[in-house]
Amino acid sequence: MEFSVSKSDLVRELGLTQGVVERKTTIPILSNILVETDQDQVWLTATDLELGIRCACPARVKKEGAGTVPARRLLDYVRLLPDAEVQVKVGDNQWASLVCGRSRTRIAGMSRESFPELPQMPETLAEIPLSVLAQMIASTIFAISAEESRFTLNGALLILRDTGLVMVATDGHRLALTEKQIPLTGLNVAYRALLPKKAMSEIQKLASDDSSKQIEFSGNENHLFFRIDKRLLLSRKLTGNFPDYERVLPKEHPHTVVIARDELKAAIERVAQFADERSRAIRVRAGKGELKVYSSISETGESEETIPIEYGGSDVEIGFNAQYMLDFLRAVEQGEVEFHFKDANSAGELRPHGQAADTVYRYVVMPMRI
Repeated sequence: MEFSVSKSDLVRELGLTQGVVERKTTIPILSNILVETDQDQVWLTATDLELGIRCACPARVKKEGAGTVPARRLLDYVRLLPDAEVQVKVGDNQWASLVCGRSRTRIAGMSRESFPELPQMPETLAEIPLSVLAQMIASTIFAISAEESRFTLNGALLILRDTGLVMVATDGHRLALTEKQIPLTGLNVAYRALLPKKAMSEIQKLASDDSSKQIEFSGNENHLFFRIDKRLLLSRKLTGNFPDYERVLPKEHPHTVVIARDELKAAIERVAQFADERSRAIRVRAGKGELKVYSSISETGESEETIPIEYGGSDVEIGFNAQYMLDFLRAVEQGEVEFHFKDANSAGELRPHGQAADTVYRYVVMPMRI
């Protein structure tokens, strides 16, 4: 195999594959990237058996072929080359030779034969704006459980309907739900799947390159597929049943206050400095005309913040995990948020104030006993 390719093109596509490449693996081939030529382009494929990515960049192909090269080493080296054409040649002994200007390097590769075959993408189910999917991921990814034993909560529930998209994530202590009403081209029946957190992070990476594009979405029995132009991301589905999230969503709240997002975020950040390091517990008290946020640890000190609000109801004090509150406040874009609550033993809910008519974003946080 022999081809020449632009250094900047190669670095861009190699960079997108790095999150998928398995670093600490007992299967050495998974640390490599599969390089294949096809007429006037070179294809790069990486997988860790749970996630796979395949992307292409234009190239001048002199001799067709395929081989695998250590992914991290290749990117680290090519990134340091001058901006020029890189000539790549892979011999029968699986060594890759790279020539760029006066730089000449040889990297030991492995045979293409032992690289896993990725499944083929089935027929497209729907086309989704990449910007919409990336925003929904940003609104929910932080609520995914970090406990590997609760594997059905290690991702988000993705629901596609002809009226739009729903994404839900929960770790049992809080739940983030976002819904976007958009017509989905080509979708005939509703589709549900559990999307792993790692796949969600890779979709965000693809969106950071150019979020104005459309994603072609598809799925089969075991995998989910996301194609953007010549880039294909595929992920193994999470198995198991996601909790019935609609039962968790509060039906009504007797009290609602509107608060400036930045003011509330800053107050919680300051007060959280004095919260218990393990529980991260703070108290939130709604009283006449003010919202008080405070915490205290006898050994290290205490902190209290007061935010003016429009509220005339009875005093209500609820304990919350400060980090859970901050995750939402950092993700939301609106300048004001709504805080919905009932009493000390009921879940509180945060929502952006003034959401667009076609968007729903709800964040439910369970109370803490302090």
